[in-house]
Amino acid sequence: MEFHFIIQSLSYLAPEITVSVFLMLIVLADLIMGNNKKSLPFIALTGLVVAACFTLAQLNFSGFAFSKVSQSELNVGMITVDSFGVFFKMIVIMATALVIFFSFSSDEIKKSVDRLGEYYTLIFGMVLGMFLMISATDLILIYLSLELVSLSSYVLAGFTKLRDRNAEAALKYIIFGAVSSALMLFGISILFGMTGSTNLYIINSLIQAPNINLLPLTFAGILIFAGIGYKISAAPFHFWTPDVYEGAPITITAFLSVASKAAGFALLIRFIKITFISGIAPSGHWQMIPVFPWKELLIIISILTMTLGNFTALWQTNLKRMLAYSSIAHAGYLLLGIAVLSNQGLIAILIYFAVYALMNLGAFFIVMTIANKTGSEELEDYKGLGYTMPFLGVTFGIFLVSLAGLPPLAGFIGKLYLFIALVDAKMITVAVIALLNSVVSLYYYIRPLREMFFAKPASPSTAFKLDLMPRVLIIIIVAPIIILGLYFSPLVEFAKGCVTILGL
Repeated sequence: MEFHFIIQSLSYLAPEITVSVFLMLIVLADLIMGNNKKSLPFIALTGLVVAACFTLAQLNFSGFAFSKVSQSELNVGMITVDSFGVFFKMIVIMATALVIFFSFSSDEIKKSVDRLGEYYTLIFGMVLGMFLMISATDLILIYLSLELVSLSSYVLAGFTKLRDRNAEAALKYIIFGAVSSALMLFGISILFGMTGSTNLYIINSLIQAPNINLLPLTFAGILIFAGIGYKISAAPFHFWTPDVYEGAPITITAFLSVASKAAGFALLIRFIKITFISGIAPSGHWQMIPVFPWKELLIIISILTMTLGNFTALWQTNLKRMLAYSSIAHAGYLLLGIAVLSNQGLIAILIYFAVYALMNLGAFFIVMTIANKTGSEELEDYKGLGYTMPFLGVTFGIFLVSLAGLPPLAGFIGKLYLFIALVDAKMITVAVIALLNSVVSLYYYIRPLREMFFAKPASPSTAFKLDLMPRVLIIIIVAPIIILGLYFSPLVEFAKGCVTILGL
């Protein structure tokens, strides 16, 4: 009986096991092949395809891995398999696959070809950690998975060693990461001390007791949020983001801005929804246990995050730093979706994230492509590129306009559903603040377009030939942004089917 239980639990972890197996295959292939590294990205891509198949097979499935019946007669487990987790895992898989294709064209990665085995091993280590972050419902597993992601990303941030800023990025990342990790562990220890359990479902039942001490519970919630807020670049835990995004290889910057953020948001949503709500009203609004002011905290943090991100981005002349602050601002918008505390807000987050992943990866890829040819990421060097390289100029413009949330592109649909959720929750003032922030963001998104199409270069700019793979990749990314802006019903229906979190 025990053996059958273990086999059943392992079957629920098929995507995670697949990633682990292919991680080991990458290490073995790197050892066996020696200097021949050509097979490594294809092994990695094969692993992602297999993991995607196992993940999609769980789309309409719900269950606990390594579950047990607690003293309160709750059937709980360390890992949860549900459609919500499937959605975010597919975002991670898509982002990872695109980043591997980006790496084919990256001059930074080509110059580190002798360490490609370590590069893909660390990426798969991050993917494994993110999969566990997305599904974990036990505080110990949450912490361990977050550390797995963090330790892999610290190394990847300084992977290329081509410039001093690579080492600086990795050093700043690990210092801020260590502090946030310690804060989160402290919060977990307080929560465990109060409840005697690390399982979120059991903690949910225990904190509903009338004699619960609210002060240490609030303190623990803030500390745990600090640890998760660091992963999603929420202010005031965002300080690492601009320097790390600028100093890391562009492929890793793109990966952190999408995949790591997706796993962080999935973890935050699951943590709040499982631990702190008592049920869901027929209207879809969450009935919160009155022990922690999540709504007020999330509204304050989201407004601070989007405002700081947007206004600081106005002064940036480096495209990677500008997109870093843009990423911070988008984290603020996404936090508003959680602050709504309803299934409508959750649907808005899923739609927003699916679109954000595409347009952000596309923007970073074009910055990388131009940097490969010009050796610069500075806005000053983009003058006249719209005429010498119209394909890159137009597609970059599409990504930027979509990031700004203008119709008829997919970025507008993400913000539209977010504002619908805010209005539905009668958060009109917050919606107006978010709208004004979107207006501010228009300025720095339009600046690169102005430089490319309306500014004359200081010296005659020359067109460069764009290889077939980058051209095809850009088309693959830009096509859904245009299509989903006009025909978004399938994405909306898919998001609505993925809002169910097991147990609630």
